[in-house]
Parts: sequence; structure tokens; C-alpha cells
Amino acid sequence: MALENVGKSGGGGTAAASGAPDGFEEYYTQTVAWSDCNGFQCATVDAPLDWHDAGKGGIQIALKKLPATSESPQGSLLVNPGGPGVSGISLVEDTSGFGFRLRAAFDIVGFDPRGVGQSTPVKCMDDAAKDEFLTKDYPYTDEGITQRIEAVRAWAQACGENTGELLGHVDTQSAARDMDMLRAVLGDAKLNYLGYSYGTQLGATYAGLFPGNVGRLVLDGAVDVTLTADEGAAEQAVGFENALRAYVTDCLAGSECPLGGDVDSGLRQVAAMLDDAAAHPIPTSSGRVVTKNLAFYGVAFPLYNKGNWSLLTTAFQEVFHEGKGDTLLMLADNYNGRNADGTFQDNSTEAFRAVNCADERAAEDLGQMKQLAAEILQQAPTLGEAFGYSGVECAGWPYPAVKREFDLHAKGAAPIMVIGTTNDPATPYKGAQALAKTLDSGFLVTMEGEGHTAYGATNECVNNAVDDYLVEGTQPEPGLTC
Repeated sequence: MALENVGKSGGGGTAAASGAPDGFEEYYTQTVAWSDCNGFQCATVDAPLDWHDAGKGGIQIALKKLPATSESPQGSLLVNPGGPGVSGISLVEDTSGFGFRLRAAFDIVGFDPRGVGQSTPVKCMDDAAKDEFLTKDYPYTDEGITQRIEAVRAWAQACGENTGELLGHVDTQSAARDMDMLRAVLGDAKLNYLGYSYGTQLGATYAGLFPGNVGRLVLDGAVDVTLTADEGAAEQAVGFENALRAYVTDCLAGSECPLGGDVDSGLRQVAAMLDDAAAHPIPTSSGRVVTKNLAFYGVAFPLYNKGNWSLLTTAFQEVFHEGKGDTLLMLADNYNGRNADGTFQDNSTEAFRAVNCADERAAEDLGQMKQLAAEILQQAPTLGEAFGYSGVECAGWPYPAVKREFDLHAKGAAPIMVIGTTNDPATPYKGAQALAKTLDSGFLVTMEGEGHTAYGATNECVNNAVDDYLVEGTQPEPGLTC
């Protein structure tokens, strides 16, 4: 069915700003000063540090716009790639991810959420210390867990010292409130939004806080917002285990697979490689070595996209037949955003932890963590170990987690499209099913296949469904499966 057109109200005037919270009107009515930046338009806007206290001063939010190709666009489409901590500005720069109809209908606007990238950022350790933090292994013994907690506490202390009070205000609710301000200053009466992965949590949070301002929202690779941090870690462990099983099945069906035997045997070989890397880090031609921690990232990263499975095969060929970890290290570095010279591309690692710790804490009791870790390992014996002990990850964090201030059901919001891929490793399909049910106005689109998120890839069924909805307001037939 067709819905009413979601139009543009003007240039950030009183109509768009009417929803400004008391005391924050100046943020909602500010003028955006766009400047040309290599074919895009860039700007920085002000946001309050604390959406509950206008007197605490402000921070900056960086924007990048891909202008609509038509002369009379419908308005703006805000986009977020997930993470948390990934740059929305970088997402906009990859123009191939947006359909031609979408580009004609909307100014596509990416933003770096508070704490991220070119916005006022979270800062923690220098690159050398960060590299050590991401590389070092900690065994899952009482002593190793204690050492891990000490390292995380040092990280948390550095974040608090180098970021300041912003560290207590990088939660998802604050970022969603920023989005409503951006809606206003961009001149839109309703928010049109495309969010991926964690961006679905951000979009669902926006809908809960501002249901009356929801225009057309598409949430792709959806997160189940009802899960606790521990439940989310367990679900993700199973998701990556299932994705690795699909990879091994595909690998063994070919003639060049470095793994042997049946699928379970192949999985055991991967698990043995990871365990061996803890005792005997894998050498590389660069002189660096692949620790167990880096080896895990090297295996997990290509599971996000089936197109990268061949790189995982190359990595396994090198490890098992040549005793070197060059490709495995390259994959881990890509995941971590590490450059060859030891610098890092962005602050996504810092922002990821900061947002998660601001939103919710996992169980921190060691006995409870051990029990949860054992349960995860039972469900995901190859990769599950890395998802246990999530309560350690916010040890010593200098600010408490925020309290939820919105209705998870987003009662009164316009219809919201939720997309799930059946073997998505990072946001398993059952999360999309759950979010579509949790949102009063949610409806589910399913993509059968592998990989993390669906829109913008090669599936025309999904791409057309998203473009039809965002551009025309037309919902697909109920239960669409692509």
C-alpha cells in the first residue's frame, strides 16, 4: 500500500523546530553552513553535551551530504553504518551503496555520531598503546581474567582523562536526540533514515523517543533491542559460529580448501589453529606476529561478507601449509582499522567500547561470567570463547550506564521496515524477527543468504523493496522474502 508523502518543511525554521525541548531551541534553529568538499557538501553543527542540561555547553557533530540528483528532492535521508563507532561520513562517500532512485529523491546525509570520528571524539590511548591492547592475549584463567580487567581499567582511565565529561554522554539515546535536532536543522518535518547494524538500534531508539517524528525508517541487519548485553553476546557468538560453518561447508565443497575431513573436522582445525596461536603466535613477513586475539579477528572479519570468503581460504592456506599469517594479519588489521605503520584510521575502537559501556553493562560477577562463558562455548565451540566474559569490557568505566527513557514499542510511529539476513553473523536473523515484533509498526523483509546487512549489495529484490519504501512510501507484500 502507499503511504502519504513525507515532505520537506523548509530551511530549519519553526515548523521543523517545533519539537525542540525547552531550553534547546537554539540548537534546533541553527543554520547549517555547507561547504564544498570534493563533490560532497560538508558542515559541522552544534549539539548540547548533555540533553538534560543545556548549561553544560556543547559539542560538534560533523556532517557530509551527497546532494540529490534531482532538482526537487523530497528532503534529507539520514544514514548510519553501525558499529557503534563507525563513521556515517565514510558511509556517504561510498556512493555505490545507494540506488539511483534514492539518490534522486533525497539529499543523503551521513553524520559521525557524538564521540565518533570527525565529531567531538572519544579519545583514549595513543596508537602504540592501542595496538598493544588489541594484540595481547589474556588466557581464560582466573589470573588471565584478572590481567584483562587490569588492562581494561587502564584503558577506561585513559578514556576518562583524555575525553572528559563527553564520555558520560555518548549513549545511544543522546545520539538519537542529536538525530532529531539534525532533522530540524536540515529542514525536515519527519525523519527519513537508513540504518545498518547498530544503526538499527539507533533508529529504533529514535522511534521510541520521537514516534511522532518518524517518517520512513529502514533498519537493516537489525539488533534485538530487548536483549541484555550478555544475551546479545551469546546470540552473536552463535551467529559467527553459524557463518563459519557455512564458510567451511563451502570451502570443503571446492578443490583448493586447506581444511580437511567433514565440516565438524574443519571447524576443529580452525579452533586448534586459534588455540595454537596463543602458545605460538604465527609469524609474518612484516616481523609482527598473529596472536590468538588477532587470529580471531582475522577469521571473523571475512565472515561479514561472503565476497571475502576467498581471503579466509588464502589465510588458512598460508597458516596450514606455509606456517605464516600474512593474510590473517591483514584481515585483523582491516577489522581494527590499523594502518601498516601502526597508526589507526579512526577512533572506532574507542567509540565502540564507550557507547556500549554508556548504554548497558553486562554481568560483572566472575562466577556468573564463568557460567555464561561456558554456556556460550557449548553453543559456539569454535568462536564462542571470544564472546564470553563480556562483563570485563567496562571494568573501571568512569561513568554509569544511562537509564532507558523511551518505549521500546514506539507506539504511534509510522511503519518501520526491518530487514534481516538469514545467516547474518553479526546481527543474527532472529534479532530482526524480534525487532519487527517489538516495534508496534515494524514489518519484516527477509533476505535468504550469507553476510551482514542486505541493502546496497546485489540482491535486486531487497534493493527495490527499500527504494520503493523510502522513495514512494510503498510497503512490500507482508512477509516478503528475497
